[in-house]
Amino acid sequence: MNLFRVRGILLSVHFTFFLLLAVVAWDGWKGIPEEGAVGGWVGVAWNIGILMAFFTCVVLHEFGHSFTAMHYGVGVRRILLMPIGGMAEFDSIPREPAKEFLITLAGPAVNFAIALVLMVAVGVPQGWPWTTHGYTADAAGFGRLLLTWNLAMGLFNLVPVFPMDGGRIFRALLATKLPYVRATFIAATVGKVLAVAGAAAALFGFDAPLTAVLFAFIFFAGEVEYRAVKRREIEDAYWRAAMARIYPITPIPDEPPVLR
Repeated sequence: MNLFRVRGILLSVHFTFFLLLAVVAWDGWKGIPEEGAVGGWVGVAWNIGILMAFFTCVVLHEFGHSFTAMHYGVGVRRILLMPIGGMAEFDSIPREPAKEFLITLAGPAVNFAIALVLMVAVGVPQGWPWTTHGYTADAAGFGRLLLTWNLAMGLFNLVPVFPMDGGRIFRALLATKLPYVRATFIAATVGKVLAVAGAAAALFGFDAPLTAVLFAFIFFAGEVEYRAVKRREIEDAYWRAAMARIYPITPIPDEPPVLR
């Protein structure tokens, strides 16, 4: 579902996002008495409000990537929102490590900036960040919850699991010393190992199936992007070889010809 455009970037929502919205609304309706959640329409409004605020921060995160990419001349087709987060679709990824580093870092930087503003505005709950107590059902509690989530989002994205932000930063650093394809292969391989570990921890340690699905998606996305980079490298090599046959380079003589 397409929503609107910002600076030419289309914001779209995957249909599965509405399933998440329904689940969150139902949880709000039921409430959690032991945690003081009243349920009913108040619970629905609270849960949906939190979800929409969280995904607003996700969109701002993706705009951080997108606007920085546009600064370097990279086209951005759209930002797609899914239950597991958001994804900005670029026309291409710069193969210049410095540019990729800055484009990638811009996303988490937005989350840290939001967290800093909220920290000044509403403060932090008692015992934060080691406890979730203090997220009261009012404006201050709402802001503190959003503060915690933005910090968590920024830090989580910096984990070096390719093609997440941390994995791309890792690839950019490797590419300063290694060929781009080799750097991508190493970053993708490290990312796969960490993604498997993260999925296992999410399932068996934290009982977080949605996070496990996210890591599974990251595992396969990293492999898909590595294959795309490798295929592009092969295509470029064929193109260069073909152009060399069509337009052979004539060596320049050491000395200019003598005119008689």
